[in-house]
Amino acid sequence: MALLSASTLIPVSNAAANTLDAVAARHYNIASGPLGRTLSTFSAQAGIALSFDPALTEGLVSPALSGTYAVRDAISKLLTGSGLELVQRADGTYTLGKTPTGAAAPRESSTLPEVQVTAVQSATTEGTGSYTTGSASTATRLNLSIRETPQSVSVITRQRMDDQGLSQLSDVVTQTPGLVIAQTGNGGSDSSPIYSRGFVVENYQVDGVGQVFSGYNSLFQTNDMAIYDRVEVVRGATGLMNGVGSPSATINLMRKRPTAQFQASAKVEAGSWNYYRAEADLSAPLNEAGTLRGRVVAAYQENDSYIDRLHEKKEILYGIVEADLGPATLATFGASLQNHDATGHSRGARPAYFSDGSRAIWARSDSAAAEWAYSKRHNQSIFASIEHQFDNEWMAKATLSQGKSNYDELLGYATGGNPDRASGAGTILYASRWVGNPTQNSLDLYASGPFNLLGRKHDLVVGATVARTQVNAPTYGSWTLLSIPNIYTWDGNTPLNPNKQIQGSYTDEENVSSAYSTVRFKPTDALSLILGSRITSWERLQSSVKDARYENGKVTPYAGLVYDFNKNWSGYASYTDIFKPQNNKTASGDYIDPLLGKSYEIGAKAEFFDKRLNLGMALYKIEQDNLAVSIPNVFAPDGSQAYRAVSGTSTRGFEAELSGELARNWQGSIGFSRGITVDRNKLRLNTNIPQNTFKVFTTYRLAGFGDGLTVGGGVRWQSEIYSDNQGPAKVRFTQAAYSVVDLMARYEISKQMTLTANLYNAFDKSYYTATGNSYYGAPRNMRVGLDMRF
Repeated sequence: MALLSASTLIPVSNAAANTLDAVAARHYNIASGPLGRTLSTFSAQAGIALSFDPALTEGLVSPALSGTYAVRDAISKLLTGSGLELVQRADGTYTLGKTPTGAAAPRESSTLPEVQVTAVQSATTEGTGSYTTGSASTATRLNLSIRETPQSVSVITRQRMDDQGLSQLSDVVTQTPGLVIAQTGNGGSDSSPIYSRGFVVENYQVDGVGQVFSGYNSLFQTNDMAIYDRVEVVRGATGLMNGVGSPSATINLMRKRPTAQFQASAKVEAGSWNYYRAEADLSAPLNEAGTLRGRVVAAYQENDSYIDRLHEKKEILYGIVEADLGPATLATFGASLQNHDATGHSRGARPAYFSDGSRAIWARSDSAAAEWAYSKRHNQSIFASIEHQFDNEWMAKATLSQGKSNYDELLGYATGGNPDRASGAGTILYASRWVGNPTQNSLDLYASGPFNLLGRKHDLVVGATVARTQVNAPTYGSWTLLSIPNIYTWDGNTPLNPNKQIQGSYTDEENVSSAYSTVRFKPTDALSLILGSRITSWERLQSSVKDARYENGKVTPYAGLVYDFNKNWSGYASYTDIFKPQNNKTASGDYIDPLLGKSYEIGAKAEFFDKRLNLGMALYKIEQDNLAVSIPNVFAPDGSQAYRAVSGTSTRGFEAELSGELARNWQGSIGFSRGITVDRNKLRLNTNIPQNTFKVFTTYRLAGFGDGLTVGGGVRWQSEIYSDNQGPAKVRFTQAAYSVVDLMARYEISKQMTLTANLYNAFDKSYYTATGNSYYGAPRNMRVGLDMRF
């Protein structure tokens, strides 16, 4: 977390400032809320005597306070925009008074000199009610605002997730500008890749720590949002923070933290297809001084689906404890458990073509899953960190974590062959079993802070990461192909489970170690130059591969330039290299060489309404060699999809996003993305991904209806997608452009109880989520939830 100058000037009396400066800085985590209550909570934690007339703060709301602050800076932040100031009495206690601009006539005691406030920008979104955040560190590890970051950044906040009922990572991705899911199977399978800028997203982080297992990284998509405060998405190449990766995006899941004051909530939901969900969230100080804080989150969900036979069960438990070991040292320990079980699970959909080459049209509810097919994904993680804030404004943090996933997937899905139009014969069911237990141990170290050079103040981050993932699990042999006599009358019970037996075992070890540094030079107040570099060594040892695959000392440079035209607008440019070892295989079974390339981006950003509204526009260009392009209907010797390496590819695109507070009581997010990938001959690649997407969602609070009524709605639109050489006749499969409309309403029954309703796909649009496959998007459905807060 870097220290940055806040733009707001808050008057504080000299006497008060001198006394408050004697109080040591400490860590606070206070949610946004009524100003009077927030100040009372803060004064108790800080140990200062503060009393005031409640009428002064009535109707005022304070911003959230999260991070390490001196008392004076913390009060200044809490009073931002209130028209109030802190005044010291003769007896050494404190009260509030109106600033000269906040009163009809200035009081003599309120005519005070201004003090420039320096404070840590808060990234926490819980309790803010906002669709944006104060800072994001996923791109550079510097604690920068979205405007100060020279890349495209989107943040899905806690409020946005609550408003739309985005309980799963796939829900968040669907709503995030620039991201799409090419879903060809049930959630939890490896057949639902996420794309950004035309490429599969393969970089996932939790609290900024990378998740490493390239053997099956779709495991990281199985995340429940109950335990997270927000999701930060940086589109484009992010090698500076990951070392290896494609130029698509990094998805960073940021966990909820304990709060300094007691808060508790419970939520129950019910919806279409027997959807039931319950959540509980409890956070509180664990000692009288508030130096020990804890939080527990639990969730349980069961649901059927619009697809026959599919049933899902999810169990989530999360606990975290924070301890102030001193006024400037914070220790954290936490653990989580996430289980995702599905029966009647299918990795794919029914064949898209009959044997005569004509399209096979199925009902949206028709399943390709055998009754006995299932998917079990269980993840346990523990983590600990210690963070120290030095007197010179530097901080250092160390995080040690372990994540263990256990997956067991019994596959049986009728996606092969081409049935006879008349008899229904000819469909093939693929059967297999996958089991794995990847365990990742990681150590992440970094330090950040300011330094002075040539009379100017600059920022620096240095860090290192070591991650090791190991798997030792049984194998069940190759695919078994089973014939379905008549797909029209098939109920999933036959053929029977082939009960594949253990054929052997396999080991897989992946090691990544890297060190990096990022510096932000400030030659002038308006100009920032960000330079960084990461050196990475990667190694993968597999029992199925004769020789180890490794890459040593790969250097990934990064450069960014940001210029502030005025207090609202900035322009930026950035550059970075691309390097990623690939697991894609050729038709002969050889691995394709590592992906290499360069990524360029220029754009403009703006902040309005005291950073409550962010606007970003970007133009980008990506150049790549060894891009893996799938070969339709061709497979490697192990049965996996075969690819060919294409060099000289180029991707160009444009993105624009507006998110945050559009006006009082009005939150919104609007995003448009366009990207085209071509080969050296200018022929288009990745046609199964839309060139253009547009997403908008907005809510407005009608304060005059009882305790408050919020209404909202959104539209998701994407352009045409297609794939050639499909089916026996080798034709083009096309999904025309389409849009999906979602609606929501939230009514505050009381201050403690809220009723929420979401209507998804309100106009019941029927569409395929991918090409070459008959997997449909969800029909119209509804959820209703009751949220209680204490």
